[in-house]
Amino acid sequence: MKDVILKAENISKQYRLGTVGTGTLSHDLNRWWHRIRGKEDPYLKIGETNDRSVKGESDYVWALQDINFEVERGKVLGIIGKNGAGKSTLLKILSKVTAPTTGTIKSRGRIASLLEVGTGFNGELTGRENVYLNGAILGMTKKEITAKLDEIIDFSGCERYIDTPVKRYSSGMTVRLAFAVAAFLEPEILVIDEVLAVGDAEFQKKAIGKMQDISKGEGRTVLFVSHDMNAISILTTNLIILKNGNICFKGDTTEGIKKYLNDGSNELSYMAKGDNFIPKIIQIDLLTSLPGSVHEFGKELKVEFTVNCPVDVENLALSFQIIDEFENPIVHTWQIDSEHQINRNKGTYRFSCTYEKLRLYIGTYSIRAYLSESKSKERFDYINSTCNFKVEMMKNIRGDYKWQKGTCRYIEDSIWEISEF
Repeated sequence: MKDVILKAENISKQYRLGTVGTGTLSHDLNRWWHRIRGKEDPYLKIGETNDRSVKGESDYVWALQDINFEVERGKVLGIIGKNGAGKSTLLKILSKVTAPTTGTIKSRGRIASLLEVGTGFNGELTGRENVYLNGAILGMTKKEITAKLDEIIDFSGCERYIDTPVKRYSSGMTVRLAFAVAAFLEPEILVIDEVLAVGDAEFQKKAIGKMQDISKGEGRTVLFVSHDMNAISILTTNLIILKNGNICFKGDTTEGIKKYLNDGSNELSYMAKGDNFIPKIIQIDLLTSLPGSVHEFGKELKVEFTVNCPVDVENLALSFQIIDEFENPIVHTWQIDSEHQINRNKGTYRFSCTYEKLRLYIGTYSIRAYLSESKSKERFDYINSTCNFKVEMMKNIRGDYKWQKGTCRYIEDSIWEISEF
């Protein structure tokens, strides 16, 4: 039997566009008239998909539509998607900050939310007072909070300022204390939005470690939203991808990240769109050793760039990275004109880079490219995660060793010497 601690059934959230309070009285009266006659809300039948990039015709938009999922006790569920996909709206509904238009949320246990910097904090109260306030909101007794107080203060790293009003805290200090309160006051479900990005590297490492302890060691449940694919891959085993207010993927984290970053594209070429008024990469071509977007380990790989310069350019710099499915850079290569004292006249140029024996390990990779002026550091163009390809080991070059995914990212030739003492 599954031990389901949180379940979302047919969750939808509709918003009215425009200025709040303007022109809505007639809509409210219409809703009221339908309700007293026992009829359905008339505005549930209208509304457009949540696509922020296009202009709509309706006054209503579905921020979320027909969201269904469940989370088992002790699991960490990742929720990812582009900006405006509906992630924060979903977490607000789960945290009961706002109500869904349709559908229900069923949970077993207390839910602690960390949706933005300073969520639930009163700026006029001290850090210590806010710990007690948030604990009380979570249903903790004063005795229970006091027992955890020293751990909370120590983890947050804000001991010197704990008796200072929170309004004088930096955003980083605030999120440190807020996370410590949410994590140490033992809610059954911890909901975290993209707040850890505010903290420094040390705090992010501590926070990730604490979330691992919460889920694995203490058996509590975490819902985690982030644009950091490394953190998602480390913390979560299951993933939901939201797109325009709908779930477009639900399943294993690794497969979900690949789908999200690749976005279903296997093209080995990139073509720019729109007019060029500044230097721009207008085309990228990837020439792999095998057909079907597959490259054989140790074989030649060529990357070709077509660059258009509508004006004369001094010190043009073209660089690119080969990145993995988590957007970690593995290889970085560049061509900088200032190193060769080249002034490029107005025109179109073809840059070609060849790796004679590319030694990337088994995996999925893509290209991230930059075009800039090397001395002023002005960036002309940036292209992320294009020209996806796979690297395969076609033969065993290490005797009887069986190649396994995830072993490493790159293999380099080496010379070993063994001497006996």
